[in-house]
Amino acid sequence: MPALTRLAGTVEHRESALSNVATILRLASGEGDGGFHAPSIADFFPAPIFFEGTFFEINRLQLVRFIAAAALIIIFVVAARRAKLVPGRFQNVIEFVLNFARVNVAEDILGKEKAPKYTALLTTIFCAILAFNLTGVIPGLNIAGTSLVGLPIVLALWVYVMYLGAGVKAHGLGGFLKTSLFPPGVPPFLYVLLTPVEFLTVFILRPATLAIRLMANMVAGHLMLVLCFSATQYFIFEAGPAMKAFGALTFVGGFAITLFELFVAALQAYIFVILAAVYISLSIEDEH
Repeated sequence: MPALTRLAGTVEHRESALSNVATILRLASGEGDGGFHAPSIADFFPAPIFFEGTFFEINRLQLVRFIAAAALIIIFVVAARRAKLVPGRFQNVIEFVLNFARVNVAEDILGKEKAPKYTALLTTIFCAILAFNLTGVIPGLNIAGTSLVGLPIVLALWVYVMYLGAGVKAHGLGGFLKTSLFPPGVPPFLYVLLTPVEFLTVFILRPATLAIRLMANMVAGHLMLVLCFSATQYFIFEAGPAMKAFGALTFVGGFAITLFELFVAALQAYIFVILAAVYISLSIEDEH
């Protein structure tokens, strides 16, 4: 999928921008406790808020996920109850999202005959990931619910179970293994090399890459946002007079990255659900 391959380059640009800003901050920060403190991986493991030390322990990241899930449910319940024959703006937005998942994902990948069976799954995954991703740029929440690997793993395993189940149902266990591990049209002696690769791809790499790709992009985005806005605070309130002008630079950079994160939030939801549809399509096709 050439389009998806080209989009992978966005991660490299994000890392380059992060490195450039960090270099400026290392030059600007002073010695001791008053200097600039860059964001770290500890941001993704906040201290417990409720029920500390129990099985039901809740931290800020989990609370953000609960809020996003509740907001998503409320939005669709309200949209369903207020649905009209002549839609308003709110209903138009909801219908646009639903039609996008149905037409541009399910029907384009699976075909109109097979799409209805998986449209609900793909739409739910797309909307859920989009909601969890957008929490990273919402003031007061400020961290994506998908930036810790647990949730991406759950979503990837959901897709994994669905495409394996769809393949087994379509071909039987033996037929699914045969079409997945022994692609037709290949000289038999190449199966010695090809079958192990296909096994790794179908049963390990697909769910792993789904989870890692989603998490890595959200982690990178959070670190860049925190770096820019904490740098703005440092330059304006703590740095020397000669360095305060950099505060405007980092503020503009943070605003630009916020807009970029909105795009990435939607893009990663789209990539995840497109790949989910592709995997399901591959598992139910007779030959691939």
